[in-house]
Amino acid sequence: MRVLKIATAGSVDDGKSTLIGRILYDTKSLTDDKLEAIQEKSKQRGLNHLDFSLATDGLVAEREQGITIDVAHIYFSTPKTSFIIADTPGHIEYTRNMVTGASNSQASIVLIDARNGVVEQTYRHFFINNLLRIKDVVIAINKMDLVDYSEDKFNEIKNEILYLASKSDYKNQNITFIPLSALHGDNVVETSTKMPWYTGKSLLYHLENLESEDIQEQSQTRFPVQTVIRPKTDEFHDFRGYAGKIYGGDLQVGDNVTILPSETKSTIKKIHFFDKEYTKAKRGSSVTIELTDDVNISRGDMLVKTGEEPLVDKSLKATICWMDQTPLHVSEKYYIKHGVNDVQAKISEIDAIIKPDFSGKEDAASQLTLNQIGEVNLKVSKPLFFDKYQNNKANGAFILINPKTNATAGVGFIK
Repeated sequence: MRVLKIATAGSVDDGKSTLIGRILYDTKSLTDDKLEAIQEKSKQRGLNHLDFSLATDGLVAEREQGITIDVAHIYFSTPKTSFIIADTPGHIEYTRNMVTGASNSQASIVLIDARNGVVEQTYRHFFINNLLRIKDVVIAINKMDLVDYSEDKFNEIKNEILYLASKSDYKNQNITFIPLSALHGDNVVETSTKMPWYTGKSLLYHLENLESEDIQEQSQTRFPVQTVIRPKTDEFHDFRGYAGKIYGGDLQVGDNVTILPSETKSTIKKIHFFDKEYTKAKRGSSVTIELTDDVNISRGDMLVKTGEEPLVDKSLKATICWMDQTPLHVSEKYYIKHGVNDVQAKISEIDAIIKPDFSGKEDAASQLTLNQIGEVNLKVSKPLFFDKYQNNKANGAFILINPKTNATAGVGFIK
């Protein structure tokens, strides 16, 4: 069965948790005890309808305040697709959680309250989807029942989003607009009869039929070595394999490869997956590779197809989303985790702070604070082999770690 990972985003009270709860209810994915708990809690609150947000807001503080604080992952299946939905918070102080939820998603749902239209958080969430190169984005215009299912209101919001999209540098994005009411179920699982002017499909139908196959778009092959396998047994006394996960493209027996950073050349002799051998392994596969030559390879090295070498440098220019309470300053030192490599890094310059409403940049910035997005220059203690994020997501992204607290301070996308 196909698996689809989806991130949700929206401002406070736009109805993300209610929408997901409605999907779970209409697809009969709620357990009997969970449904009973929702019914009982809804009665206690004096509601004449089910409060579907209770299906996803798992923390006590979330249920008491009626808001989402943490990223919740919800799992459910239909006959066609298995879904993993990241329900991310709407408050501006939790923007970093939206980045976390969307970083591993193949598609995204941005909710907009039809009464309020496009607000600050809408700009921010749409910008992050562009920054992360999320190819399929659904603009779910919710609470249409509260604007009398107005086609004019729907078109007003749609045109504003299309104007934002025209200012983006990511032109391969598929944007779909769906008017709905999560509370009443209009256009969520079943197509509504209350909006005859809308001729599209329901949200669930659209998601089930997305052609998005992999979060990693086809690109040049990268194989970071996680570990070197030497069994030390009589049967496999001379075995030397290199285990890792394939990103970007495929690998097959007979491919000529270059090992970085040594730039040694060799050829793939065998590809192992547990106790089986394969002549070809697709991107996303975790495998062990044998080479025809006995070469010096260790954890952190990378195998690439000869002629498809990445950039190699000790200087990086990147877009960073800052996730730490302590601001980022020039000359600060961090650990950079890029793939399986951990190296020391120093911030050499903050070029600009990016405005998430696509209105431009603030040049000559002195710091980056929590949830701000900026362009920075870094220097690392040893050469990294990397790609631009737009060319290879896995090999073009990194995280910065605060050496004092060991906390994730920021996430970066190499330019």
